[in-house]
Amino acid sequence: LTVGRPKPLVPIVNKSIMGHMLDLLRSHGITDIVVTLRFMASSIQDYFDDGSSQGLKISYCVEESPLGTAGSVKNACGLLGGNEPILVISGDALTDFDLNEIVRAHTEKGALATMTLTRVPNPAEYGIVVTAEDGSIIRFLEKPAWSDIVTDTVNTGIYVLQPEILDMIPPDTQFDFSKDLFPAMLEEQLPLYGYVAQGYWCDVGTIEEYHRANADVLYGRVKLAQPIGEHLGGGIYLGNDVEIAPNAHLLGPLYLGNEVK
Repeated sequence: LTVGRPKPLVPIVNKSIMGHMLDLLRSHGITDIVVTLRFMASSIQDYFDDGSSQGLKISYCVEESPLGTAGSVKNACGLLGGNEPILVISGDALTDFDLNEIVRAHTEKGALATMTLTRVPNPAEYGIVVTAEDGSIIRFLEKPAWSDIVTDTVNTGIYVLQPEILDMIPPDTQFDFSKDLFPAMLEEQLPLYGYVAQGYWCDVGTIEEYHRANADVLYGRVKLAQPIGEHLGGGIYLGNDVEIAPNAHLLGPLYLGNEVK
């Protein structure tokens, strides 16, 4: 699946993971997008271009060497103009969270940074985040042992940042949000909050999770910003110009792509 393409271009049913995420951003009125790239950068640039055909304004920032999750955002800071909060979201995770609600909670709390959290049945596979009653973050544990697990809320990698927080990230240095920036904020007692989002989230990091994400889209468990195709009924969806023989017997859930016979 990923020998000849970067992970954000791997398809989930009818379009790439990143395509679904761009739909989500646009549906929340977020149209100014900076994409940080390294592996097979030109594939993504060629595929999405400047985003104008989708009503988006997409800019790209390509790393020469790996800079980590926070370092890559710092590297793109020249393209992040203005004083508005910055929303950081993965190009290779699938979600239907209400992004406007996350930004609203961030602004209401007067946070410098907000981590979007979700509840999962197996938190040991992720970085768990412990919050106080007011939502402020007390501590994190990266992929903890079961004996250390005190909560089922995990970090989704979706963050809202005030632009001034980028000053804490050193330039041209490998620097991570969860390992470097957020622990430094805790140490300095800066306003760092967690927001537990309702809705679907899947970190498409293994083949099993990839299968699950595709199945969840087909079964309607993900509220996609754009429908996956024309719904024939019975969980059967069609792309454009699909030909179905009169004697064909279709069992949903099923997606037939463009120009399928």
